[in-house]
Amino acid sequence: MQGNFSYHNPTKLYFGKDSLNFLKEELKNYGNKVLLNYGSGSVKRNGIYDQVVAILREARKTIVENPGVMTNPTLEKLNEGVKMARENDVDLILALGGGSVCDYSKAVAASVFCDGDYWDMFWLKQQNPEEGQKLLPVGCILTMAGTGSEMNAGTVITDAEHTFKVGHVFDDRLMPKFSILNPEFTMTVPENQMKAGIYDIMNHIMEQYFSDFDDNTSDYLAEGLMHSVINSSRVAVKNPKDYEARSNIMWTATWALNTLIGMGKQQDWMVHMIGHSVGAWTHAPHGYALASVSMAYYRRAMKNGLPKFVRFAKNVWNVNGDGRTDEQIAEAGLQALKEWMTEIGLPLTISEVGATADMIPGITETTVVYPAGYLNLTKDDVAEILKESLMEKK
Repeated sequence: MQGNFSYHNPTKLYFGKDSLNFLKEELKNYGNKVLLNYGSGSVKRNGIYDQVVAILREARKTIVENPGVMTNPTLEKLNEGVKMARENDVDLILALGGGSVCDYSKAVAASVFCDGDYWDMFWLKQQNPEEGQKLLPVGCILTMAGTGSEMNAGTVITDAEHTFKVGHVFDDRLMPKFSILNPEFTMTVPENQMKAGIYDIMNHIMEQYFSDFDDNTSDYLAEGLMHSVINSSRVAVKNPKDYEARSNIMWTATWALNTLIGMGKQQDWMVHMIGHSVGAWTHAPHGYALASVSMAYYRRAMKNGLPKFVRFAKNVWNVNGDGRTDEQIAEAGLQALKEWMTEIGLPLTISEVGATADMIPGITETTVVYPAGYLNLTKDDVAEILKESLMEKK
């Protein structure tokens, strides 16, 4: 392990079929008014909403409902939530849904007591709230696995007017105080969302894994998590009701992005930067946007990060290196990744998620670029990756 780091994660997790039972006990720690954020209404159709509301009412909480949190939460929706929280003087924000709802809830929590322009400060300038600023506590009841938002301080907000999607990872003050993870809740999401979540998990791990060349404990953890995602995903796409597979996927998602496996790592995140921009232009599910640019990006990164890609091929995909050059081994590893993506039904091209050639200049312009992982991309490099991603062969 190289460098210096500190690790702290204050989120308390409740996991399993009976995990929602712990909500009543957690509610005792907070005031009377609860801002309940949720999405398009699926939590009402599947009955999870009724279970949560019953517990809130039993605890005599005043519920302030904020429905309609979209897959890619917008600045307009953020402003709406901040206004609602301020006007109702809420004590707790409760996110009921997937990663987008959790992300959104943390964004609202950070912004309610901000005196300035929170969009400019937190997302455009990437600042954190001042030390003395009050922050609303957040609890998450997760219904979709993928983002890891239930145990980190990450947020992603889209400025729809300017087709600009940007993430900000706050300090650990904005991590949820508690999160409830019942794998059975994830079985109610559509199949495409399950698949998008699976690749989001895999790419979170890869974004941290593909950096540096030292012998790092974090990389061994990452390889184990990748094995879990690969094995469980193959079961889940054949039988989405398989509890063991869905529970493993959910637990892996949490550990993929609760900051643990990034310790001692420079990390990358450029697939996410490009994917965010693709998602802003196409409104594709986040995991699908990431998948659509991954092959072109990693082929380029492989040239500079060859030893790590050889390790990836051997340790994750069990590629036999006998009689092969390092380049051939690394390429076989990427081919195995591609075949797995095809096997579970992920898009390999940006055209599959709705992007067209005439969108490439706009997607390129709104992609944030910086030195990361094994590459130092320019805007021209991003445009080339997008062009390659238009015509990736199956």
